[in-house]
This record gives sequence, structure tokens and C-alpha cells, in this order.
Amino acid sequence: MAFVMNPFKKHDVSEFPGVWIPLSDQHRHHSVTAETEINLKDTSEVEKKATSNSDHESDPVAPLDYSPLTIEALRAEIDEDVAASGHDTAYDRKSKVINRAIQDIGMGSYQWQLFVLCGFGWLADNLWLQGVALTLPALTQEFGPSSTKVRYTTCALFVGLCLGASIWGVLSDVIGRRLAFNCTLFLAGVFGLAAGGGPNWVGTCGLFSALGVGVGGNLPVDGALFLEFLPFESGGLLTMLSVWWPVGQLIASLIAWGFIPNYSCATDLKSCNVTAPGEACCHKSDNMGWRYFVITLGALTFAMFVCRFFFFHLFESPKFLLSQGRQPEAVAVVHGIAYKNGRKTWLTEEILNEIGGHPEEKDDAKLSTKEIVLRFFEKFSAERVGPLFHNKRLGFTTAIIWFCWCTIGMGYPLFNAFLPQYLESSKKGQAPTSTYTAYRNYVITSVVGVPGSIIAAYTVNIKYIGRKGTMAISTIITGVLVYLFTISSAPNYQVGFSSVEAFFQNIITPEVFPAPNRGTGTGIGSFLNRIAGLCAPIIAVNASSNPSAPIYASGGLFLAAGFAMLLLPIETRGKQSL
Repeated sequence: MAFVMNPFKKHDVSEFPGVWIPLSDQHRHHSVTAETEINLKDTSEVEKKATSNSDHESDPVAPLDYSPLTIEALRAEIDEDVAASGHDTAYDRKSKVINRAIQDIGMGSYQWQLFVLCGFGWLADNLWLQGVALTLPALTQEFGPSSTKVRYTTCALFVGLCLGASIWGVLSDVIGRRLAFNCTLFLAGVFGLAAGGGPNWVGTCGLFSALGVGVGGNLPVDGALFLEFLPFESGGLLTMLSVWWPVGQLIASLIAWGFIPNYSCATDLKSCNVTAPGEACCHKSDNMGWRYFVITLGALTFAMFVCRFFFFHLFESPKFLLSQGRQPEAVAVVHGIAYKNGRKTWLTEEILNEIGGHPEEKDDAKLSTKEIVLRFFEKFSAERVGPLFHNKRLGFTTAIIWFCWCTIGMGYPLFNAFLPQYLESSKKGQAPTSTYTAYRNYVITSVVGVPGSIIAAYTVNIKYIGRKGTMAISTIITGVLVYLFTISSAPNYQVGFSSVEAFFQNIITPEVFPAPNRGTGTGIGSFLNRIAGLCAPIIAVNASSNPSAPIYASGGLFLAAGFAMLLLPIETRGKQSL
């Protein structure tokens, strides 16, 4: 097999021999048939009682041997799903059939490889958020903005992140998931490399904003793509993608520790832009560390794009192919997934046509660009938002979750986006912390933060703790530790509390919204999270002359979010999606 793959190759079912089996021969996974078996419970209860005595003695653990996968049962399931979704077109029916086919194929090597490649998007998001934060002290020395004003650099990045999150979600529905999936990291890599050559502070901010447009699309595009290839029984892996987030911070901090302390101006030198002629100042040639650092991050991001584009063949989303009227390719993609996973599939064009109608007879089997865009924005219409406030309990839950997304979205960057500055600063009468020590301490903080997300995947399923307890406890502890960070500017003290804080903040998990309006609720929450993050550097610059004020604000926001989580009336541990 070739090492470099054609990323735009179209497929036909003939490329994947031996994967098709008749519908009646398909063995369905228990998680897929569970709901149907529950519906059949009443009708089969008499039969089970009649055979229970003899079967119990001979085979006490014999499973229920019943396969409901006939064309009639499949049509009944699709009718039920379509009725719940509110859309009943040929496209919607065929999309539901493809969902069932992917569920029956199950989790395999293709999805695990995709998990890693989608993880690159989560990694890149925090890689650049922390990467920009790590350049702030060096930007002050070289270009001259004050240590407070330079925080607008982070604001510039968030402008790009907000634009990217807004634009790429729509574009992926129009141009395809595969192209959008690759373009986001490509843009981030190209502009990341260019940012290393920033001519001045404003130009550097502009390049950071441009790369943010690429990075900002990673989470919505990668998450949507991964979810479309993920069997329902493995839906928890979407939440597990968050383990890549602290890895991005760790990589950024390690690279920064290697470059910035060793290739930067002395800490007592000021920018040549604010010093008198002839006075010793920080020249560009003496302050190349941050440039080496940013170029390395850009190269790493571009390398992740190369891995995605050339070394892994990503199938186009079958739902996108359906929306474009490319039904044979959609069926071929499902066959390709089965082939990659070493499984079988019953999906054929005939079954799609049987359930959803023949393309030549149905005008709604294909979606126009206008219909695709309208469907995207329809998620935020009153018709879709209204069910989130259907009753007092659900409305209260929705309001609390959005409040938490907003407060954490602002509290996180208020502390973490400026942590390198906090670690390097000192109080009056104390010797300033060396650049080497500050960046070493940031590495320690990043290392300790990595296990948090992994532990969260375990604690969310512990009885009496669950998702709500995990979120609330970790968030409250984070808020308390942020406050304790300000008590002393001694390096050892600060690194201790920032490390423990990083551990607990990475335990936070956002998974609470019920379906079928989860996309709408999460989409609005994500938007509020980005907007709040955009406001964070503005508040950090203008709120107060006290350098600890942003830290106090961050701690307060974490505490408010933590106590709000305790009020959540819904706990999803051990329950199916609502």
C-alpha cells in the first residue's frame, strides 16, 4: 500500500470486496438492539416464562437470540427517528439508515485512527492559546507595549478563534467535512509559520488572528466529523477528545522552555522603540527565542496537517455525500469503513431507496446550498431553542449550563492566558523571577495538568460523584487554588498552586445536554464560551491597576461556575441520552 494517499479519491463499492452481507444475516450489537428489545419485552414475556425453567438449568446465561433487522423493522425505526427529529425528507430518512449501518459496523481501527487525527485539532487549539500566552513577555521587550497592553495579543487570537468557529461550521456543510477538516490545520500552520516573522506588534497580532481563524474551526469541524463516523455505543469518545487539550499546553510549554530563556534579551532591557538613541535596548537579533518558538509551533501544526492530508485516507462524510446527491459514494464510504475495520455491512443503494425513495422520484433527496445553510442556522431558531426551555426543570438546566460555559470561558484565559506573565512577575522588594525559572515552572504546571482529563473519564462514572459532581468539585477547587496563587510571588509557592490548579481544571467536563437539542444547546454554549474568552484580555487590560485583579476575577468566575453546577437538576451518569 502506498505511504502517501490521494486525499480526494472517490470510491465505489467494488473497491471493498467481501464486506456485504444480506440484511437478514446481520448480527446487530446489543446496544443497537436494546431499545427494540425493550419494545418487544411485553410481547415476548410469555415466551420467556414458558422456556425459563428448562433453559435456566441448561444454560443460565443464554442471551436473547433475536435479530429484529428486517426491512420492516428498519423502516419502523427510521419512521420513529424521523418523527422525533421533525424533518421527513428522503435525505433525512437515508441519513438515518446510514446511522444504523455505522452502528452495526461498530468501533474499529478507522475510528481509532480518526480519534487521533481529530485529537490534533483539540491539541492545536490549546497549543496556540498557550503558545501566544508564552510569547507575551518577549513581545513586550522587543516591540514596546506595556506588560498590560500586550495582553491585547491574546484578544487578537480570540477574534480569529470566534470567526473560525462561526465560519467553518457552515463551510463544512457546504464544501464537505473532508476539505474543511484539512483546511483548518493548513491555515493555522501557514500563518503560524508566518507569525514567527512578525515585523511589529500590530503585524504579529494580525498574523495570530489569521491563524486563529484556522484553529477556531478545529473543534466544531473535527467534533462533527468524528461524531458522524462514531457508533452510538462509543459516543463517549467524543468527550474523551478533551484529553488532547492539556497535551497541547504541555508541548507548547516544553518548546518555549527550550527556546525563550536561551534566546531572549536580558530581563532588564527595554524595547528599542521606547528607549533613547544610544541607550542599551532589546534588539530583534538578541530576542529570537519567541520567533523560534512560534515557527516551531507553526511547523508542528503544518506537520499535523500533512499527517491528516497525505498519510491517512479520510472518507468524506456519507451524510454530506447524500446532501450532494452522491448516493453511490455514500454507500461506498460505509463499505470502506467496514473494510477498514474488518467487519461486514448490509447497506446497499437498494435499501436506501426502499426506505427513502428513489433519487429520480424524490426531489428532496438532495439539498441545495441554500437549504444546507438554512439547516445549519435552523439549529439556533426559536423552534429549536424553545424545547430547551420546555419546562421549568429543563429551562433551569439550560440556563445553568450556559452560565457555566460563559464563566469558564472567561475565567480560564484570565488566569491561563497570562500565567507566564504571572510566574515571571514579582512583588516590590523581591528579586524578579528569572525567565528560565518562570518557563520551567510553566512546564511543571503543564505536566501536572495532563492526568486531569484522563481521571475525569473515570470519575464521571463513579456512583455518588458522576458528571455533575466531577464538574462541580473540580471547578470549585480550581477557583480556590487560583485565589491561593496570589498569596505569595515566591516561585516555588506559585508553581505548587498553579500545578494543582491545572490538574483540577482539566477535570471539567461539558457533557450534560440532552438530545435531540444537544447540538443547539452546545452550539450556543460554545459561542458564549468563545465570546467570553474574547472579553477576557479586555478585562485583564482595563479592569484595575492591581496586577492580581485578573486572577481574583478568574477565581471568582470558577467558584461561581462550580456552585452553579451543584444546582444542576440533571445527572447523566449511567443513563441514556434524553
